[in-house]
Parts: sequence; structure tokens; C-alpha cells
Amino acid sequence: MKNTLLAIDIGSSAITAVIAKHDLESNINILGTGLQKSEGVNKGIIINIEEASKAIKDAINIAKRSTTEVIDTSVVSISGSYTKSIRSSGSVNVPNGLITETEINQVMQMALYNATIVPEYEVVHVVPIFFKVDDSVDVDNPLNMNGSRLEVSVYIVTAKRTALTNIKSALKISGIDITRFVLDGYASAISILDEQQKKFGATVINIGSTTTEFVCYKGNSLIYNGFIPVGSNHITNDLSVMLHTPPIAAEKIKTEYGSLTKNYSSSNDLGVTKVKIPRIGDEDTYSEIALDHIQTIIHARIEEILILVKNQLKKSGILDNVGSGIVITGGMSNLEGLKLLAEKIYDGIPISLSNPKNIENGYMSFDDPRMSTIVGLLVYSLGINRSYELDSSKKLMKPVKKQAIAEEKAINNNSINTKSPSFKEDLNLKDDPTILTPLRKDKKKGVSKFWSKVSEWF
Repeated sequence: MKNTLLAIDIGSSAITAVIAKHDLESNINILGTGLQKSEGVNKGIIINIEEASKAIKDAINIAKRSTTEVIDTSVVSISGSYTKSIRSSGSVNVPNGLITETEINQVMQMALYNATIVPEYEVVHVVPIFFKVDDSVDVDNPLNMNGSRLEVSVYIVTAKRTALTNIKSALKISGIDITRFVLDGYASAISILDEQQKKFGATVINIGSTTTEFVCYKGNSLIYNGFIPVGSNHITNDLSVMLHTPPIAAEKIKTEYGSLTKNYSSSNDLGVTKVKIPRIGDEDTYSEIALDHIQTIIHARIEEILILVKNQLKKSGILDNVGSGIVITGGMSNLEGLKLLAEKIYDGIPISLSNPKNIENGYMSFDDPRMSTIVGLLVYSLGINRSYELDSSKKLMKPVKKQAIAEEKAINNNSINTKSPSFKEDLNLKDDPTILTPLRKDKKKGVSKFWSKVSEWF
């Protein structure tokens, strides 16, 4: 609970590092943030360790500038591009008739033991789908229930060992030892979905720069995850090739004029229907391209992404079990007209666009769909009311309650007597009340600088 956490989202376009910990009111307290253009990463996979290591180290160093806290633990996102998932089950006897965390750990370890894991893969998550006590109906949390036998059905996410080793190597160069890996689609879902959506079933689609990841929840449990190696950068490439314009110009066209609707008034103040673009090989020569043509190119790629996801969901049998609908996040969820197109493709299924739960702080705005994964990493590690799970080190993660944090607060208050003169004198705090005040940058200014920097990269 008192550990200082370093969360790292390794994306194909940007690497985000956040240092955080619990405050004494059970909130997530952001201590520092860092953002760096991603290098050496393609489609969620590290392809150049030296370049990736430098980018990660730079992001971490930026985050460290605003805090002196010693990092105790770390968590990093991994792409679904090199994962495989299976289901398993296990059961154990309850010798004393009362189910404790010992029996919960044992039954989940048994389910993992019973699973057939491909040799070159390592376990990342073991998530309980449901528990049963003495052949009863499904149970969400069996702790302190009475029974003689405990069963569990689990969803296991595994990742290719070589890919994880490359991430570890890149982080080791930065002086960071990994504590936990977290599937980025899983993290996104944690940051997006509320308890009702999880309970009745929902699918989260995160459209990133080079990948599209999606995960499905049902009954508060992860039941499916998928991956498609296509993202918003493919739209940039399509525009560059089809319009014979440099990639930088194509990216600008996408961000400034990208739309899936015929209404261009929101894309430009002048209501123009054509745009001038430079030609590849002769950037002093410009061509006029109709926005209708640009829209057609963007529409085709987005439609392809949504249909590919739909086909995977249909093949897995998940499509008929998205009770509360499909939630789209990621950078491309800002595209005008995306919701209407998704509603046509997923006929009859509720569609919504969502940002992650915002964590108020003075460094960075999390109220943006591009922040879904990093927020999910923080909530996964520091959030309250989470479920039981075996993490990537095969250790049992326990639900964190506000009561536990309150008890820790009481212990801290009793163990440190801040009224003691010697305490203040030793720390030189007596005559400087500003020492204990956390440094906070101007929020609006910081957010503006942050996204202007991102815009330079994309």
C-alpha cells in the first residue's frame, strides 16, 4: 500500500511513464509524469533494444524530475500481439470449513497447474471467471464463506517469453526491474468500464497507432482478448500512398481533416471542400484533393478495422454476450463519425466512445482516450475494490478496500509523531512550511504543452 509505483506504457507512438502512490485518503496520487516519442517499437513489439531503452529511460527521467520518492515497484504494459489465452479450472478441499485467502490462492494455483501452457510462453494473468463452493451457484468472492470444497474457473493470459525478455532487457538498461506485466487491452478496460458494464458484459476496443486491441468482460471477469496489427498509422500510410504525398503531410491531413461524415464545417472554419497537399519527390508542387476523396480513404481503413474485430468476436462466440455494448477508446475514437459507422457495422449493439477515469493531478491530463492504458496500469496496481488474481509473478493479488487504507493511515499517524520538536528540527521543517507542499505545475499550461508536444510527433 505504501509503495511508490512506476507505471510504464510502451506504445508504438509514445512511451508514457508515471510515478504514483496512494495518498492517505485512498486516492491515487500522481508524483511525476514523463512522455517520450517511442523508438525501437513496432506494433507493440521491441525491435531495437538500444533505441527502446533510450526512449524509456528518457520518459522515466522526465517523470523523476518532480519527485524525490524512491521507486519501490513497477508495472509495464505488454501488447496482445504476442499473447495466447486459455481457460482452466481447479478445485481444493477446505480442511477447516472456512475459506480464507490461503484456499483462494491454492485453488487458483491448482487451476494454473492444470493448464497446458505452451513451453515458450509465460503466464501474465490468471483471472477467476467464477468460484464455486460445494457445487453452489457461481460466487464472485468466496472469502469467509463456509464449505468443504472450493472450485474456480480461470482465464489465463500468456505471453511469448522472448518478447517479455526483450522488455526486461530494455528496462534493465534504465535501471528498472519489472515487478508486473499487464496486458494493455486489459489495462484499457480497467480504466474505461464501470462495475455495471463489467457485470452485464462489455467489449472494449482500443484503436492505437499501429495496433487494435480488444478485451471482453462478463460477470466482472475478463473472458476474452484479441489483437489486430492495424491502427491509425495505417490510415496515414494509406493517405500517403493514395494521394502521393509525404507521410508528414498525410498525418497532418488525417488529424486536421479526418472525418467519416459529410459535414466538414467542424474540420475547418472556412467550409472548404478541397485541400492543397505537397507531392512526393517535388514538395514545392501542390495538388488540390477533394475532402470527399480523403474521407473515402479513411472510411475504408476504419471500416476494415471494425469488421476484423467483429469477425473475431463472432468467431469466438462473444458477439452475442456484450450486454452493455461495445466501448471504443484510443486515439482514433476522436474521429468524427466513428460512432455512427460502428453502429452500422455492429447492428443492434450499443456503441459508446469513452475516455479513461480521470486522475486529477498537476502534471498531465488523463481525460483523453490515448491515456486509457496508462490509467489502467495505475488503477490495476493502486486501485481499490479489485478482484483476486494471480499476476505475472504468479502471486495472489488481493482486493484492496478503503478500510485497509484507513487502517494504514492510522498506523502511520501513530508511528510518526509530527508534533515532536526533534522531528521537525531533524528534517529542517520548523521554519519552512512550503517543504511539505507537493510541487504542482500550472495545470492548463502543462496540459497544453503536453498535447502540443504529442502533436509534433504525430
